[in-house]
Amino acid sequence: MTERENLLKVYRGEVPEWLPRYSLAPAGAPGATKSRATVPVGPAFLDKKIVNGLEYDIWGVEHTATESAGGASLPTPGKFILTDITKWRDVIKAPDISDIDWDAMSRKGTELIDRNESVVELMTHVGYFQHLMEFMGFSEGLTAMYEEPEEVMALFEYLADFYDEVFTKAVEYYKPDVMCILDDTATAINPFISLNMYREMVKPYHERLAKIARDHGVLINMHNCGRCEDFIDDWLEMGVSIWNPAQTMNDLTGIKAKYGNKLTLVGCWDSSGPPAWPGATEELVRSEVRKCIDTFAPGGGFVFWGSIYGPPGDPEVALKSEWLADEYEKYGRSWYKNH
Repeated sequence: MTERENLLKVYRGEVPEWLPRYSLAPAGAPGATKSRATVPVGPAFLDKKIVNGLEYDIWGVEHTATESAGGASLPTPGKFILTDITKWRDVIKAPDISDIDWDAMSRKGTELIDRNESVVELMTHVGYFQHLMEFMGFSEGLTAMYEEPEEVMALFEYLADFYDEVFTKAVEYYKPDVMCILDDTATAINPFISLNMYREMVKPYHERLAKIARDHGVLINMHNCGRCEDFIDDWLEMGVSIWNPAQTMNDLTGIKAKYGNKLTLVGCWDSSGPPAWPGATEELVRSEVRKCIDTFAPGGGFVFWGSIYGPPGDPEVALKSEWLADEYEKYGRSWYKNH
């Protein structure tokens, strides 16, 4: 059985032969995990671009990488491109993709992937809610959702028309096993928006992406950080069967008990917990890996995704990451054979 076959068993609600480990590192990247159960892909023209030493997304939002985010980039504070939601038509312009060579781009983007070994996961965009926050910032973006919902939804409609075209083509050419819908609609304590607001203003556009996946027989993975468990029933209605990173501020044991293997939990790792603290010992890191696996592996419906975050190049982060990966390989991989 290959890594791909084993992971798909989990996604189908079956108990796997061994516990898979999820990854978001592209094939051949330094952060790629040893066990290539899953490999992310996506249209290269959606990637951020460097212009005059600054990083921009396709909509013109400037991003800055920070050590506190592990080298990941976020919108540069104070440099939002949209200050008045009613003026979005003057500011937000979708790029022309009529001359994209989808065949060449997809071939280049998948040339390092062994499709017999790995599940291919199509990554979409940062999300409709997140796009609005990147364009306007949270204060103005949330205010716009409350005061000008029609204009916000008109913007989302415009974005969705563009992205539906993009990802209909992407599913055709990249031929993924899974589509990942991304949108971080929650803080560590509660959602940013009410369930009613989500259903009225955001869910319709998640549903449009989900329909593309369903129409092509592609599994759906929802990426949503924070305490977002309020939205699970709505995700399931759209056909979502996988959720990452399933963070520990949610009632994960209750969720696993309620939904069983209808919803595969990817993650369940306390990324800000004791292993992330300065000076965490090797035994502490290893014991937390075992604890996570022992809690969520029984019965299937779980994929391990644990990471140590910190400044790139920090030797302590690198060492703890090695301990985590080694404990997964030694303890986690064989968990189902030993229990």
